[in-house]
Amino acid sequence: MTSPSLDSSPSYQPSLQAPTKQVRILQIIAIISLLGLIILGLIWELWLAPLKPGGSFLAIKVLPLCVPLAGLLKNRMYTFRWVSLLVWLYFIEGTVRGYSDPFPSRYFAWIETALCLILFTACALYVRVRLRNGKFLAAEQAKQEQPPLST
Repeated sequence: MTSPSLDSSPSYQPSLQAPTKQVRILQIIAIISLLGLIILGLIWELWLAPLKPGGSFLAIKVLPLCVPLAGLLKNRMYTFRWVSLLVWLYFIEGTVRGYSDPFPSRYFAWIETALCLILFTACALYVRVRLRNGKFLAAEQAKQEQPPLST
């Protein structure tokens, strides 16, 4: 009798497995930090500390962050991979503005930097865990498909 999570049929695909608890937690952390970056970018540039009084056109910097949100929600590993590269642009901006901007904006820049580090770490660990789980599931599938040795 096989476990319900492992199917020995040839059409079995490890990517269609339900995500493990660890993968789910990393996905939630990534989504929360991405939403945090979007919200922070909007309120920072439109209300709390805009470059110009009344709001700044720099608020459009959050648009590229809205694109991967659907992929993260759908558990697409490719999205987690490229978000881990995209986030470095925001990390650079946060670091530069953290050192160069005046008082209120400086703190928002350091929050942006921290959110970027959290997002990168969550995405990198997510990919690592998913790949490791995929290799484990593939090895389990190979064990089940091997015919028994006859003597």
